[in-house]
Amino acid sequence: MTQQEAKTNEEFEQTLQECRTLFEKKLHDYGASWRILRPQSLTDQLFIKAKRIRSLEIKKESLVGEGIRPEFVALINYGIVGLIQLFHGFSDTVDMDNKAAMALYDKYAQEALELMKRKNHDYDEAWRGMRVSSYTDFILTKIERIKEIENLGGETLVSEGIDANYMDIINYAVFGAIKLKGES
Repeated sequence: MTQQEAKTNEEFEQTLQECRTLFEKKLHDYGASWRILRPQSLTDQLFIKAKRIRSLEIKKESLVGEGIRPEFVALINYGIVGLIQLFHGFSDTVDMDNKAAMALYDKYAQEALELMKRKNHDYDEAWRGMRVSSYTDFILTKIERIKEIENLGGETLVSEGIDANYMDIINYAVFGAIKLKGES
């Protein structure tokens, strides 16, 4: 592993820890209320977060007072929620306690980290030369792909599944959050 890859791993882990802390606090406040989200609703939640980032990138002004970085953090957390929902289904009630929710959060965050390490090795730190706006566009593309796969009932011919798209959304959002660290 190169020194640059080690730095990326550390920054990625720090960002995931920041997201985990926020997730845990929201879990305390709201419980696992997201368990009721059906797949299409979760996709739409990801969509509005990514569209807000793109809008702020273009307009260069936020009237709500929050910047782009918190939206990348939200995309990371909702991406992990998406993986939980995908593999554990949705529920009509909150059927998961906070401890179980955090264990699943940690499982899927770790999987995203391991995927990033493999891809970053193969892509040779290419993410560092990219613009943050490209992460936004790639995330929006992944969301559109998820919508299409949902419309197809999950039946694809040659494409990666919804889970791979969630993982890519998480990883692009982490890269965006890393690049925007120090900004709100």
